[in-house]
Amino acid sequence: MSVSWFVQPCLYHGNCCSYSGKKGRPSYARAPSSQSLPAQNGSTPGDASVGQNSPPTSDKQRGRGQQNGHTADAMLPSSAPAAGPVQAVSKANAAAAARRKSNVVTEIERLQKNREERRARQAELLQQKVDTGDVNNPNWAFMQMIREFRSNLEYNPLTLSDPIEDHQISVCVRKRPLNKRELSKKDVDVITAPNKDHVILHEPKTKVDLTKYLENQNFRFDYSFDDHSTNEIVYRYTAKPLINTIFDGGMATCFAYGQTGSGKTHTMGGDFSGKTQDCAKGVYALAAKDVFKLLSAKYKKMDLHVGASFFEIYSGKVFDLLNNKTKLRVLEDGKQTVQVVGLQEVNVHNVDDVLKLIAHGNNVRTSGQTSANQHSSRSHAVFQIILRKKNKKLHGKFSLIDLAGNERGADTSSSNRQTRMEGAEINKSLLALKECIRALGRKGAHLPFRASKLTQVLRDSFIGDNTRTCMIAMISPGLSSCEHTLNTLRYANRVKELGPGGSVEGKVAIREEDNFSPTGALSPQSSDLALLCTQNEEEVSAELYTFHEAVSHLQEIEEEVVDEHRNLIAASRHWLEDDEQLISLTDEVDYDVEAYAQQLQDLCKGKMVALQKFEARLASFRTQLTEEEAMSKNIKRSYK
Repeated sequence: MSVSWFVQPCLYHGNCCSYSGKKGRPSYARAPSSQSLPAQNGSTPGDASVGQNSPPTSDKQRGRGQQNGHTADAMLPSSAPAAGPVQAVSKANAAAAARRKSNVVTEIERLQKNREERRARQAELLQQKVDTGDVNNPNWAFMQMIREFRSNLEYNPLTLSDPIEDHQISVCVRKRPLNKRELSKKDVDVITAPNKDHVILHEPKTKVDLTKYLENQNFRFDYSFDDHSTNEIVYRYTAKPLINTIFDGGMATCFAYGQTGSGKTHTMGGDFSGKTQDCAKGVYALAAKDVFKLLSAKYKKMDLHVGASFFEIYSGKVFDLLNNKTKLRVLEDGKQTVQVVGLQEVNVHNVDDVLKLIAHGNNVRTSGQTSANQHSSRSHAVFQIILRKKNKKLHGKFSLIDLAGNERGADTSSSNRQTRMEGAEINKSLLALKECIRALGRKGAHLPFRASKLTQVLRDSFIGDNTRTCMIAMISPGLSSCEHTLNTLRYANRVKELGPGGSVEGKVAIREEDNFSPTGALSPQSSDLALLCTQNEEEVSAELYTFHEAVSHLQEIEEEVVDEHRNLIAASRHWLEDDEQLISLTDEVDYDVEAYAQQLQDLCKGKMVALQKFEARLASFRTQLTEEEAMSKNIKRSYK
């Protein structure tokens, strides 16, 4: 049986040669016998040569080829035509070689496939951005996640047909629409109000590997108003149910709380058209309208008179907005009734009179720049509608409060003393307000109203069985305001705690002050402040409590210094009169020199005693200022 030889195709160089695994060494394969191969090109069955050259058949040559690592002893030229069976074998060998590809080649192909799929997905996402007009939005991924989340929700927003529930403490949340500035910056709406009592905040997060994801936080309140709700709907479910309370001889309070720019003034004062405000559509005016409506119909026989007052609380001080911002004093009489001394109460006869007072008060209200807003409300504005009987005795009172922006509370670490004092007072007043509202719902709980000037002024609104309170938490929907919005929602949630544990209304009071035993004798104000910080240990650190205590003490000494200075000025006027009388004695020819000298010496001693006493008080005040400065630096270090 004759044997023919053929060239095994090379995987890298074509049909020229093949490699058996050793670099540079060609490999030959033995062809099938001539009995299994048909004759081609006129060759005989015994002649299996291809072309004109035949492979060597010498055993010596074959042995030499095997020793050199070859499977054959001769190489056919690449120009030789391939026979059919040879081509079939070549394809089989190529397929086997393909199966023997290295892991590196397989990994390269896998990476290339993944890269092509990723590019296809990126092209698809880019096309979606082009279709939605958000090509340049850096937060487009978060926006798509929020849209996908909302697509699975069922929406049942609050409408005018929904029933009004009766609550002693009502906590509501209102979401405003994105404003022009936020839309121009392509800010993302991260707030969803799917139904009448739930709010969802989509908080954007980024993992360590830069993967973006959402943390959806759910909150439940008495009412939630979406960005399509009008002031009329908000008023219907918040302040309107409280109107009958003041005609029944009770006290009603409505707070607007939230970050500056979240819609507090819009809700309480009225709609804005540019810089012009329509006060007729705010909660102030809507409440006054219903008061006069009920007074002329249902309660006409009671013969009540309506008055109004408007004041602000700024940095622990009270100023009358209807009387040239006159500084007022808040005192507590022997019956523990808080009196705002000198507050002007104006009689009003219709809604227009109320609107004029509101416009005047808003124009003189204190405002300034904060870390979150360039035109922040730096004070709490309190507008009161007061019902009195003919004998001037108080019948009922409705207090409507536009609170300072809650981002001011974060400015306690500011390098400016005035900003620090403002932030500390706002922070303290908001904590005290929360605890007073909670105490209202928990019968028998201690009322820490002395902890801040705001709660001290509103003390009568938190005591008694016929008192009702409503808080409207205003939130900004933009991603840029996410941190402040989350703080607002958490604050409102703590006021009533509507959740798995239920509301604080009707719960038995937990008298934490019974377990609190401060060292040393504390004033009522300091005691309430200490209790307030004990009840809010998660929010008030030891350094912050010490700072609040120092600020409160500093405000007390400041009032004492100012009062003594006023007394000194008044005494100086009397001294001046005495000096003029003494000097007039010297104009007489025979005046008593001894009496003159004695009276002058007594007058000088009186001046020196008064001035030395005032100087000591002033030195103590300066020492307190230095201590406050040092404490504020400790707070700044703790924040870093």
